[in-house]
Amino acid sequence: MNFKTTIKCSGCVAAVTPFLNDAIGEGAWRVDTNDPLKKLTVEAAVSESKVIDAVTKAGYKAEPLR
Repeated sequence: MNFKTTIKCSGCVAAVTPFLNDAIGEGAWRVDTNDPLKKLTVEAAVSESKVIDAVTKAGYKAEPLR
């Protein structure tokens, strides 16, 4: 599943990493900061709300891409 985020740079990715690793699992997600949507791709069987909560706790925003 994919999300549009406000994760803009490698520093942002570093800040959100512990939250996403805890919620989703290490290696089960990635952020493309070169994509205009700053796309977060999740390759784990978790709910959208769990992903959004983890990103929000890190201080960023995420919304599902459909």
